[in-house]
Amino acid sequence: MRITGIEPDIVTYNCLIKGYCDLHRSEDGLKLIAEMPSKGCLPDKVSYYTVMVYLCKEKKIEEVKQLMKSMVSDSTLIPDQVTYNTLIHTLSKHGCADDALNFLREAENKGFHIDKVGYSAIVHSFCKEGRMDEAKSLVSNMYSRGCIPDVVTYTSIINGFCRTRKIDEAKKMLQQMYKHGCKPNTVSYTALLNGLCHNGKSLEAWEMIKVSEEHWWTPNAITYSAVMHGLRREGKLSAACELIREMVEKGFFPTPVEINQLIQSLCWNKEVVEAKLFLQECLNKGCAVNVVNFTTVIHGFCQTGDLEAALSMLDDMYLSNKHPDAVTYTALVDALGKKGRLDMASELIVKMLNKGLDPTPVTYRTVIHRYCQWGRVDDMLKLLEKMLARQPFGTVYNQVIEKLCAFGNLEEADKLLGEVLRTASKVDANTCHVLMESYLTKGVALSAYKVACRMFSRNLIPDLKLCEKVSKKLMLEGKLVEADNLMIRLVERGIQQNEMHSEVSCYSKLKS
Repeated sequence: MRITGIEPDIVTYNCLIKGYCDLHRSEDGLKLIAEMPSKGCLPDKVSYYTVMVYLCKEKKIEEVKQLMKSMVSDSTLIPDQVTYNTLIHTLSKHGCADDALNFLREAENKGFHIDKVGYSAIVHSFCKEGRMDEAKSLVSNMYSRGCIPDVVTYTSIINGFCRTRKIDEAKKMLQQMYKHGCKPNTVSYTALLNGLCHNGKSLEAWEMIKVSEEHWWTPNAITYSAVMHGLRREGKLSAACELIREMVEKGFFPTPVEINQLIQSLCWNKEVVEAKLFLQECLNKGCAVNVVNFTTVIHGFCQTGDLEAALSMLDDMYLSNKHPDAVTYTALVDALGKKGRLDMASELIVKMLNKGLDPTPVTYRTVIHRYCQWGRVDDMLKLLEKMLARQPFGTVYNQVIEKLCAFGNLEEADKLLGEVLRTASKVDANTCHVLMESYLTKGVALSAYKVACRMFSRNLIPDLKLCEKVSKKLMLEGKLVEADNLMIRLVERGIQQNEMHSEVSCYSKLKS
């Protein structure tokens, strides 16, 4: 800029100072302020405020005080009411209520008037920390200073009492608002109702909504949502559904997340039919119902074993123009597989693929688990080929082998080992170890030895501890040649890996 004849002005410097603070380099910002006078550009209050705000966020109070002194000594800028208001609000926002209060007292001692907004910020900070005595004391001090608390200040106190489970105190504060001519608003009542709900008094909160018109306040969507969640948490699901109906009548629509939470609670309570009816009612009244809501009900029917109802809900989704996703299909496939209805499960997977949906890792795991459970390995492999053509999944055969081992079908697992050893990765080595362990458990050490040999041929080194187990078993069975060969191959690889020497030494002692 200077080379081209353009001198940076105060705005230029302030932008650079803010940039330093944004990058947590306040020291560089302070150096820039110190250099500005020599560059012919004196820092202004914005220059100092920018760094002060950053220091307040970092809770570096002593540095803030030192910077205020520098304002006066270096730049002849006197901290004014704006300075103190900035400090009070920033410190309060970042949990430094005591420091904010000290600056408030300092400002008042200098003759500055801190309004109720500044006081309210500190009150709110005290309430967030649960320091209700200090908050109440500060409100009383506001009256003595001629600064009348407004609805925001009182609401902070009410919310603070509710957070500390002092519901009776919160109710008293609401009454005190009326006595001092400060009318509670919807936010004030919502804070109290939320406190009631978190303290197991959701029915009382609902009653307060019913008589809201008598007290000249109007519940909003947040109010209804708070009470609905309270009723749901307390297991009063019928009341929660009724509240949703009332909410919709008032023109407030629950979000899909709120609908899903209530549906989920009904399903957990084995009231899946009621969940379905509630979902349909929400849909009819124009609520924003999505695929997750339908899937939750479908999963609920699957959990109760009512597969026909679950499949019927799948059809309802298409009729309602809510297209199922891979999660929906996976839930149904798992439920069908659990009952052994694998042909129907296969049809659903094919249908899912034809609709352009990619199978997820959970879909793969579900198919593998259920088909291995029923011993339908060939059918599973055919289905997996179709799925892999749509969405590749690198460890699919690893999972198949490990699952077959879990179900004791080692013969089929061994047949698939070639598919795994094509890549010869660390994951493949782990799969081989699972198969070796399974052979050892069944007492077939020779088969475990053959797996280890196949690993060597693919430049994979079997686990040393596992090989030791195989060798011991082979020796007990009189297969000394194989036991010797296994350890010799380990020694050949162990020449390059010192950690193998101790294992080979132990083996030599065992053999002798």
